[in-house]
Amino acid sequence: MSRRTAVSLAAGVVVLAGAGAFALAYAGEQPPALAHGTARYTAPDGGRNGSFTFTTEVTASSGVKSLKVLAWPADSSLAGKEPTAKEMAETEAATCEHAGDTTVKCTYRTAVTGAEAASSPRGPWHVAVLAGAEDGTTTLDTEAASFTIG
Repeated sequence: MSRRTAVSLAAGVVVLAGAGAFALAYAGEQPPALAHGTARYTAPDGGRNGSFTFTTEVTASSGVKSLKVLAWPADSSLAGKEPTAKEMAETEAATCEHAGDTTVKCTYRTAVTGAEAASSPRGPWHVAVLAGAEDGTTTLDTEAASFTIG
């Protein structure tokens, strides 16, 4: 192998290695991705509590750290100023279980009493979520799912 070929080959390896390292670093900094978000509201009936459940899948290459959930009425003051990431950080967390190498399935479930249901606004509601990854990146979706209280 000539000296020129060896130098060209070495330079090519350095360029490819650098491009590969950049691609891996870039892939590692991707914010969490949300998929298959669903919300279900069941009204209290008689003496039995109702429930609100939100489920979604979260994928993050560095791992999922948390998922915060907030249900809010579409005709509330939040409609004009949707929840911020800072506000969402203070909300309740969902429970997450591994569903793959970098994916978790998260579920938030809470009971709804008759008194809570009676004082809740009727009509459409939205579910806001803040997903946090182990590398510090976050994804805020202020309308990850919707449901109706009738």
